[in-house]
Amino acid sequence: MKISLNIISGKGKYFCGFILLSFITVICLSMADHNDFETARREVLLRKIGHELLLQSGDGTSRVMPVKKISENEYQISFEKELTFRTDLLVNTTHRLLAGDPLAKDYVVNVINSNQPGVAYGFAISKNKKDDIIACKGRVQPKAPYLINIKFKPEGINIAKPEYLLGSLPFLAFVGFIFLRSAKPRKALTETEKVQHTDIIPLGPAFFDAKNRKLLANGNTIDLTGTETRLLLIFALSPNQTIARSRLQKEIWEDEGVIVGRSLDMFISKLRKKLEFDPNINIVVIRGKGYRLETNA
Repeated sequence: MKISLNIISGKGKYFCGFILLSFITVICLSMADHNDFETARREVLLRKIGHELLLQSGDGTSRVMPVKKISENEYQISFEKELTFRTDLLVNTTHRLLAGDPLAKDYVVNVINSNQPGVAYGFAISKNKKDDIIACKGRVQPKAPYLINIKFKPEGINIAKPEYLLGSLPFLAFVGFIFLRSAKPRKALTETEKVQHTDIIPLGPAFFDAKNRKLLANGNTIDLTGTETRLLLIFALSPNQTIARSRLQKEIWEDEGVIVGRSLDMFISKLRKKLEFDPNINIVVIRGKGYRLETNA
C-alpha cells in the first residue's frame, strides 16, 4: 500500500510539473504573439501620422514610405516627396494618434531635414504633462525632404522580443526536467537502507562504522568512500551469503541513472585491498552468480 501511495504521489508531481512547464511555455508564446501585434499596430499609427501630415501639407497623392525601425524603441517616418508642416499640427496629430498606443506614454519627436545637418524641429511628450517640452508652436516649416524620428521611452517591464522568448524555451525545458527529476517517486527502501547508520557492525575482528564511513581494525582506522561504504554495508548485512551482481548494481548505481558492470568490479577490487588487514575476511567471486563476503571469525 505504501508503495502504491508513493507511485500515485510521484505521478501527481510529474503531472504538476508538466502543467507548470506547459503554462510557462504558453505564456511565452502568447507574449511573443502580443509583441508582434503591438509592433505592427504601432507602425500603422506612425504611418497614419505621416499620412495626415501629407494631407495637412496639401499633398493627397504622394506616399508615406514604409516605417523604419531604427532601434528597439525608435522609429523613422519618411516620405516619397518633400512636404511642409505646421509645428502645432505636428504636435497635436502625433499626440492624438499615439494616444491609441498603450505603451507610448513618453516619447521624443525629432524632425530632420535630410538636406541639412541637425534637427529642424523637435518636442517631447510625457505622461506627466508638466514634463512636456514643446517649442515654436504655430510656425510653418518650409518645404523640404523631412524625416520624422520618434523615440519611445522603454517601459519598466518591456515586452520581450519573440526570439528572446523562444530562445528561453530550452532553458525552461531544462528547468522543467530538473523539477521532474527531483519529483521522482521514492522507491521502497531496501534492506540495506533500513539499517540505522548509527550502528557499528562487527566484521570479524574489525568494526564497520557505516555512518562515518570507516573500518576500525587493530587500532587503525581505514577510510571508505561513499560507494565503498554502501557496497560493504550490503555484504556486512549478509555475511557468507552470495549476493547477485544485479542486486549490487541496482542498489548502488540505479539512482544515479547509469549502471556499469566494470564500475562494480573496480570497487570490489578497491574494497578487497582495504580488507587485507585480516586474511579471514575476503570478498570472493561466485562465478555466474555474484560475490560473497567470507568471514571465518
